[in-house]
Amino acid sequence: MSTLTDRFGRQFPYLRLSLLDACNFHCGYCLPNGYRARDEQTQWLTRPEISRLLQSFAKVGLQKLRLTGGEPSLRHDLTDIIADAAKIPEIKTIAMTSNGVLLEQKINQWHAAGLNAINISVDSLNREHFHAITGHDRLNTIMAGVEKAIALPALSVKLNAVLLRHLNDEQLPLWLEFIRNRNISVRFIELMQTGENLEFFKNHHIAANALQQQLTAMGWQLQTRAFEAGPAMQYNHSDYAGSIGIIAPYSKDFCVSCNRLRVTATGDLRLCLFGEFGINLRPLLQADSQQAELIARIQTQLGLKASGHELQLGKTGIIPHLAAIGG
Repeated sequence: MSTLTDRFGRQFPYLRLSLLDACNFHCGYCLPNGYRARDEQTQWLTRPEISRLLQSFAKVGLQKLRLTGGEPSLRHDLTDIIADAAKIPEIKTIAMTSNGVLLEQKINQWHAAGLNAINISVDSLNREHFHAITGHDRLNTIMAGVEKAIALPALSVKLNAVLLRHLNDEQLPLWLEFIRNRNISVRFIELMQTGENLEFFKNHHIAANALQQQLTAMGWQLQTRAFEAGPAMQYNHSDYAGSIGIIAPYSKDFCVSCNRLRVTATGDLRLCLFGEFGINLRPLLQADSQQAELIARIQTQLGLKASGHELQLGKTGIIPHLAAIGG
């Protein structure tokens, strides 16, 4: 089986697929005014289109799939989409990123369908701060779902927290106590500028390297990254059951190890989260007989992937906000 490889020798076993761009939260760093539907009727990829997309990517090395949004749990056919992916033997990891509001209700059926990894966005363990960041006082509900997920067998559970100056930047002791006896990973994500959050970015961005230095001084050890893993630098400590990951998109050489491609909820292939263009794959998702043509289009377009983003120059590409393509 061939693996998608770009002109810089990077291989791409990891696909992030947005199922919709709608979200029921309005986090300050993403959708501060809530989700605004497009003027035209949004037509997200259908379940058959998604199945054809995944079958095609599997032919060229797909090993890890992450379902994103918006908020993927708002798709009524989410469990069926997970089950369809689980039938593709090449896909070893079926992951999802969610705000966790429906986690307690739905995690058992998602897990039974084939979900084996989930990331929950929890930007603070402090209820008041969580409410201020997300616009919703739902922390207790979400954490009840997290505890239920942790108890399930063969399910990797991670929590995502965006680092935010003046909002959650002094809460490391809370997180350390939380993971002391829990086999769970917390991922701290450096705030990224997008087309619509410049003022928020200026007020709340913190460089991730300060946290890296703090962890190293406390005896946390950087681990080797797996081939199909995401961009996080993973740290372990012998005194803690859990682990810490840091995603630092502004760090030097962040893009050197890029191993992931993205497809939007309407079928655009995005070579980079902050790229300047998308490639419409949807016309080639209408029949099984189009698979060879679809794979050829993906392989050809991969030749246009740049060596890295230009976030450090303030160039955010065509992404208006992270909900548009799932971060």
